[in-house]
Amino acid sequence: MSKDQAMSTRLIHGDSHGMKPYGSLQMPIFQTSTFEFESTAQGAARFAGQEDGYIYSRLGNPSRAVIEEKLAILENTEAAVAFGSGMGAISSATTTFMKKGSRLVADKALYGCTFALFNHKFRELGIDVEFIDFTDMKAARKALRKKTDMVYFETISNPTMKVVDIEKVAALAHEKNPDCLVVVDNTFATGLCCKPHDHGADIVVHSATKYLNGHGDVIAGFVCGSNDLMMKVRTVGLKDITGSVLGPLDSFLLNRGLKTLPLRMAKHSENAMKVAKALEAMDGIEAVYYVGLKSHPQYKVAKKELAMTSGMIAFEPKTAKIAEKMMNNVKMCVLAVSLGDCETLIEHPGSMTHSTYTEEEMKEAGFTKKLVRLSVGLECADDIIADLEQALKAAMKK
Repeated sequence: MSKDQAMSTRLIHGDSHGMKPYGSLQMPIFQTSTFEFESTAQGAARFAGQEDGYIYSRLGNPSRAVIEEKLAILENTEAAVAFGSGMGAISSATTTFMKKGSRLVADKALYGCTFALFNHKFRELGIDVEFIDFTDMKAARKALRKKTDMVYFETISNPTMKVVDIEKVAALAHEKNPDCLVVVDNTFATGLCCKPHDHGADIVVHSATKYLNGHGDVIAGFVCGSNDLMMKVRTVGLKDITGSVLGPLDSFLLNRGLKTLPLRMAKHSENAMKVAKALEAMDGIEAVYYVGLKSHPQYKVAKKELAMTSGMIAFEPKTAKIAEKMMNNVKMCVLAVSLGDCETLIEHPGSMTHSTYTEEEMKEAGFTKKLVRLSVGLECADDIIADLEQALKAAMKK
């Protein structure tokens, strides 16, 4: 396929592999654990990296290769590596390059399991970890005065929805240490809304369970970057450390999801803007955090960085009790964690996805137990709004 073609075209067709047996329209499911060699010499050459080809499905599989290529296209990187989960991707992307004595500077607002990995396991391994607010460039400059091996943050932070200026942070990190790896979790935005690599990031990670798949039926992850970095992630992080392998069937389903990603993200963004404006007008809602609203603290950064606004909203009712009651009273929206599905999902970060944070750590990261996270789905926006309105009214009753 031509690089001049639109992203919607390239995500459907990918690159031509010549690996569609019998003229099949869809990439087949290569449900095999191992691959046959023509000779011992060929097997030895593949193990030595002297010949391209498949060896064993933990190391590579044709069903998986096609979506890795599409993710590299989506994120405008040289290569990508697929994983069996988002945390498999995040763990592999970081542990491949970090060791005892390494230094990581990460944002305070992160997905709960990412925060737990850095805050607990990394420190147990002797890695120096510091959490800061990367929207505060003064704090970033102070933290990066000390030689730093890795910087980590999210394009749109989970669950606070703040937006970091990737270009400024990446430039500062590389100025202080040219070898510092800037890692950005692009799950909430996807490469359609933002391409962190184009703004200076070295590595981009995803929970592909979310928007990339989009149908709530796959657990997967990706790491994207240069050929050299991705070879290390594949041969160390995936092969030796996590073994977080994405299977052929899930690869097939993810390939199917990627084909409709541009259509879905446009609708998620359109719906979320309508819902965010409606939430702002509701009595009983104190604050709404959505990157498309002019009231968003980093609205100017979001306008510069994001081509679309995604479907993620956070909001705060007047009290934590009202927030709890509201979530318990939704009828169409689904009370469930995860995001990016066709269905609208609502959840409570403080007791669910971010329960790894103490109340003090939540406060430091910029949220409390009043915060509600909403993944706006593909239903009619008016129906989503009506459900939220009735749930809030029920929650406000004494």
